Amino acid sequence: MSFAIYMLGFLIMIGGLIYGAVLLHVAPHWIAVGGLILLGLAILKGVRSTRGKDPSN
Repeated sequence: MSFAIYMLGFLIMIGGLIYGAVLLHVAPHWIAVGGLILLGLAILKGVRSTRGKDPSN
């Protein structure tokens, strides 16, 4: 559940950044590239932050 909340917050942030880029008249292909990079970072950080400890250690 915490991963879903983490991703929801990150998606809201990415949406705000994309909206700001549109208002600044950034080219659409650069907006798409930036959005994909941020989405990838969100997934990596979300998995790392919400992953449980290994019980064998």
